[in-house]
Amino acid sequence: MKKAITHILAGREKKITAEETVRQPLPHKDFRFANPFIVLHHMGPEVIEPGQTLRIHPHPHRGFSPYTIMLQGEGYHKDNAGNDEIIKAGGVQWMFAGKGIMHSEGPTEQLLKDGGVMELIQLWINAPASKKWDEPFYQAATADQIPAVLQGEGLNFKLASGDYDGQTGPIKNFTPVISIVGTIANGKQVNLKAKPGYWTLLYIIRGTVVVNDETITQYNLVIFDKENEDITVVASEDAQILFLSAEPIEEPVAAKDNFVMNTAQETEQAIIDYHNGVFGTLNY
Repeated sequence: MKKAITHILAGREKKITAEETVRQPLPHKDFRFANPFIVLHHMGPEVIEPGQTLRIHPHPHRGFSPYTIMLQGEGYHKDNAGNDEIIKAGGVQWMFAGKGIMHSEGPTEQLLKDGGVMELIQLWINAPASKKWDEPFYQAATADQIPAVLQGEGLNFKLASGDYDGQTGPIKNFTPVISIVGTIANGKQVNLKAKPGYWTLLYIIRGTVVVNDETITQYNLVIFDKENEDITVVASEDAQILFLSAEPIEEPVAAKDNFVMNTAQETEQAIIDYHNGVFGTLNY
């Protein structure tokens, strides 16, 4: 049976640095979290002029995983656990912050030198309380390491994490998280299935689609009821979508600044720890 739509959340603009603005449909004033999905940021498409300087300087995280899906361009990642990577269009990266990490990110030196277009989605994926104090780790996958799913005429989808359509994505997590990004040509249809009981979300990156008979335009996030499993998406124009489905983490969420913990006391302690140098330093 078709899944019911419970919320359609518009991605409103949010300034995250002096230079950077993203669209943020989650969290939203009408719907806070779909734990483990805490934040969805859509940056770009942004035209970078040759010689431009642009970056997000070192900052701390604790208790969750920033998960980046690179749609266009290329970006760097550096952290004080020793990871130094470049993620290119079609690739993904997952940094588990664990007990605490410092990292910086932004367009690569090459992209800033030559100019181009950069577009990405960053998700904040929560970790269960039992894992929040684990050691940080980093994982990434290039476009050619991500398996294809839901293929057909006018359809092109890739599975970055979780199990779907007989495939397994390369990105691993503590709890099951399915993430699929892909394109639908004008007039074509894709049929998605979600496990009953899971949180299921659909973000329209570009274009207009009809989702279970309801028209949804770009930059909107659809939240579904946990019952049933069927989702039908028909493109009213060439479109790109992100499908997310995950086993719920049935724990309290206390999110503040760059930290996602279980209590307000834990987030305040994270802020104190950062100012006291517990997270260490990153000179980049």
